[in-house]
Amino acid sequence: MKQIWILGIHITDRVLEVSDVQAVLTKFGCTIKTRLGLHEVKDDFCSRSGIILLELTGNREEFEKLENELFKIDGLEVKKMVFVE
Repeated sequence: MKQIWILGIHITDRVLEVSDVQAVLTKFGCTIKTRLGLHEVKDDFCSRSGIILLELTGNREEFEKLENELFKIDGLEVKKMVFVE
């Protein structure tokens, strides 16, 4: 049974948390198949909060390590979706 894991990361302050988040994502770079970053942008405004969606590849043990590392960073909310094929 194949599982598709998606992690959603809500970053409350991109300026404060960017270095910690990027370090974790780089550490687990071979586990991340797709990465999509979303934040509100207008002509005169760029939101400090944002969302990153990750599609993971590899094995469950690595997925859980990545998720646990993200949980350690203050200012993040992490949610997981697991689809079974």
